[in-house]
Amino acid sequence: MRKYVFLFFFSITGSLFNIGFTIVLTHYIGLPLFLDTIFTIAVTLTGGLAWGILCGAFTNIINSMIWFQGWGGWLFAFCSIATAFVTWLFMRLFPREINLTTAVRKSHYDLYENSNISKWLDKMIVLILLSFALCITMSVLGGFIAALILSLPSSHSPEALVSKGFSDTMFNHGFPVFLQETLTRIPINIIDRLISVFAGYCIALGSTALLKLILHKK
Repeated sequence: MRKYVFLFFFSITGSLFNIGFTIVLTHYIGLPLFLDTIFTIAVTLTGGLAWGILCGAFTNIINSMIWFQGWGGWLFAFCSIATAFVTWLFMRLFPREINLTTAVRKSHYDLYENSNISKWLDKMIVLILLSFALCITMSVLGGFIAALILSLPSSHSPEALVSKGFSDTMFNHGFPVFLQETLTRIPINIIDRLISVFAGYCIALGSTALLKLILHKK
């Protein structure tokens, strides 16, 4: 029971922190980064897919309620859900490197644990691969959603599309909108996802340790 209470609280507070990063970076500092999936990644690594989806969904719902710019903004919840799903998929593909929810069985012939350097290098490589997988996923999915929103002008305000300034200067008017919105997201997402994945993993290490402490506390 304590585990589920902790994960629910972590998911809710994580969504608030996701929104907080967006507010600070975009509204006060003016950087073209969101970092609104750091805790979605952290929650997924700590509790699994369902809790990651919950955190991502709450992030989008609360954010859309604060800055409502038309029903099209709600569609970006699929980006948060995709973030949790891709992270969970990497946990399944690379359990030894980044899966913090289950213990990996040791083999009699396994020399992996004898080299801490190799262990951390493997973790870094997998985290970088996860960053680029999320970059491509978020760019394509975000580009598709943005193109859909642009095709329905009543669903948004122009300020809702962060890539608009880039696409206006990089592409001519005959270039497909979907490709414009996708390609302009890639440079931003490379930086955003690298920071989000490594920060999320570090937070997940701390939250997993805290969860174990809570579960073992009498």
